[in-house]
Amino acid sequence: MASTVYFYSMSCRNHHQTKEAKVARLLALVGLKDRVVQGEPCAVKLHFGEMGNDTHLNPQLVRIVVDKIREAGAKPFLTDTTTLYSGSRHNAVDHLETAVRHGFAPSVVNCPVIIADGLYGENDVPVVVDGKHFHAVRIATEIARAPAMVVLSHFKGHEMAGFGGAIKNLAMGGASKLGKREQHATSVQVNAEKCIGCGTCVKACPEQAMSLKDKKCVCDKSRCIGCFECMTVCEQKAVEIDWATDVPLFTERLTEYGYGAVKGKEDHVCYVNFVMNVTPDCDCAGWSDRPLIADVGILASTDPVALDQACFDLVQKAPLLADLDLKGRDIFTARWPHTTGQIQLSHGEAIGMGSRQYELKVL
Repeated sequence: MASTVYFYSMSCRNHHQTKEAKVARLLALVGLKDRVVQGEPCAVKLHFGEMGNDTHLNPQLVRIVVDKIREAGAKPFLTDTTTLYSGSRHNAVDHLETAVRHGFAPSVVNCPVIIADGLYGENDVPVVVDGKHFHAVRIATEIARAPAMVVLSHFKGHEMAGFGGAIKNLAMGGASKLGKREQHATSVQVNAEKCIGCGTCVKACPEQAMSLKDKKCVCDKSRCIGCFECMTVCEQKAVEIDWATDVPLFTERLTEYGYGAVKGKEDHVCYVNFVMNVTPDCDCAGWSDRPLIADVGILASTDPVALDQACFDLVQKAPLLADLDLKGRDIFTARWPHTTGQIQLSHGEAIGMGSRQYELKVL
């Protein structure tokens, strides 16, 4: 059965068509008032962006979501989780400071900001999913316990997952550090021919798994947690994994975690995807590359699989802004040939997270 996905383009000619007005209307169309639990907390799951990233969600638009949740009778709070890799969100204190610097201060967004997995990312709750890879997944405590949730996602590319939308936002962003490790569940290797021994990966590794030996980097796989920060910072692309084997499995594990983040409260969750600033990299990167395509619009649904599928399809039709040789490939695999992003959609449908069939209602 096809799920409904609502779509607003970027067109705006008067004050009734602003992005703020569109977000408010989309929340009404997906039945926000019936999705929240009266008098109870409602999580607003989003990504605050790594320090240096400037294409994360706009706090001005997030404020509209917060205000509408309050109007519906619930108690909103913004939330995300700590990261595996070292950076500006590795613990709750640094993460909160980054959120404030990026405009997500309570005085701006009109609600508290709570890091869902605690000070060091250790607080989680087991959620049974009975999936292909996991019987139960480790979901950050405050996300698992929140009676309702609005999931706000910046739709963009991702070097490992292919693309990041609602499913990716829920999966990595909804898991504790141990949950993130379970999703990655692999270690890296160094291509000695490409490695120039610069030591950048050594400095970036949060677990001291990388070291220099005979002017080449080596990985201690017993220490590697699979955060892939070394891959992100290596300009020579000398740090690798077994792409053909590891990436499809990673994508399936990620999808099962996304399912776990909303399991048990499916009737109290709604989703909004912002298909703007569709950069090649996740907002976890400490920079923002130029967008791959022209801005598309804002979409909303109560089905995360249908929503991500609709966003994916619209992205493929958008005018290209980057130099990509598609050669029959989609935009994301043209940028990241080793990825298998559509597994998020196929596996999500297979495990009962939602439907890839959708009816697009253009507003």
